[in-house]
Amino acid sequence: QVQLVESGGGLVQAGGSLRLSCAASGRLFSIDVMGWYRQAPGKQRELVARITKSGNTDYADSVKGRFTISRDNAKNTVYLQMNSLKPEDTAVYYCNKLNVITSINYWGQGTQVTVSS
Repeated sequence: QVQLVESGGGLVQAGGSLRLSCAASGRLFSIDVMGWYRQAPGKQRELVARITKSGNTDYADSVKGRFTISRDNAKNTVYLQMNSLKPEDTAVYYCNKLNVITSINYWGQGTQVTVSS
């Protein structure tokens, strides 16, 4: 099994910054994609950003230029640096790890990000 533990959420004013971290442990696989999703109240979960083992990235249009995803393969950790935060970024943020071979998704427990106006 794979365990994902997120940290770094909290309350911040609009225009501020937060950095989320997600540490993976357990039975890890060499070929995976790690990412961050978010879910706001009454809305579906959506992709925020994802990154392959080799460092290729993909972002939602709404966060391009403001958020940066990165990973430390040696530490099995993925980060999400969030700058210029807006109230509409308020959501529970979930870490995701996709095993590319089996297509199995693993999820963290989620961390709340609240941006006040």
